[in-house]
Amino acid sequence: MKLKALTLATSIAMLTACGSDKGADADKAQQADAKPAAAETEQAKTPATDPAYANNSDRASYGIGWNMANNVKGAPFDLNNEALVQGLKDGLAGADQKVTQEDISKAIQALQEEFFEKQKQEKEQIAKEGKDYLDKNAKKEGVQVTASGLQYEVIQSGKKDGRSPKETDRVKTHYHGTLISGEVFDSSVDRGEPAEFNVNRVIKGWTEALQLMKEGDKWRLHIPAELAYGERSPSPKIPANSTLVFEVELLEVMNDENKAEVSNTDGQDHSSHTEENEASKTASNH
Repeated sequence: MKLKALTLATSIAMLTACGSDKGADADKAQQADAKPAAAETEQAKTPATDPAYANNSDRASYGIGWNMANNVKGAPFDLNNEALVQGLKDGLAGADQKVTQEDISKAIQALQEEFFEKQKQEKEQIAKEGKDYLDKNAKKEGVQVTASGLQYEVIQSGKKDGRSPKETDRVKTHYHGTLISGEVFDSSVDRGEPAEFNVNRVIKGWTEALQLMKEGDKWRLHIPAELAYGERSPSPKIPANSTLVFEVELLEVMNDENKAEVSNTDGQDHSSHTEENEASKTASNH
């Protein structure tokens, strides 16, 4: 019975994890963004312990129940709270199961399949929306399309003698990144701090565009999913198959002595949209 319970708990945990769409790095990013003042405010709102839970056993038992609820409420399907509580009561009382283990397993498998099918459809829809956007955008005046499918517009031109970076160079840029809906997912402009990174350590669309730019240039990039993150979702803010739009200003091609390994600028792994960071994140999560 213990083995069966463990298997069921693992299945629920896996299903919950699938629906959360947040990896360990996303959690770290959220923690990095959290301000002490906000944490203090949240802590101040926490009510005092109910006197009804007077001894350690009562408090520990309540805590276990509370934590169990928080662990399962993120499941990507509607929970039947009455059934959930009844199953807990029956399990604690040692009563006979009202649903067989076989039917429980079948139900969880069916919900998993339903979730993955929904996720697949969402990815296909996002990919279609991205293609439609690019097809329409390519016809606009001033939009240039490269052989790879990258689209760009020149917002402002820099100095004629400005340098263009090589793939192995390190650059300093300002950028503002959005989805095609206009929703902002990352912006060094908003943070008020330029980002520095190696040209060959960013998503393909950036690597290509940066080598075409000169210092002082400011371009708007329209990057197909295959030149960005493809079927991966690097953060909760960027769904898989997303076409990305960036306004990028190339501030400086940095000197050789200033080159260094890529570092985060805002505590988020997607901050400079580097392949290096994404590769390490993928390895740590899987």
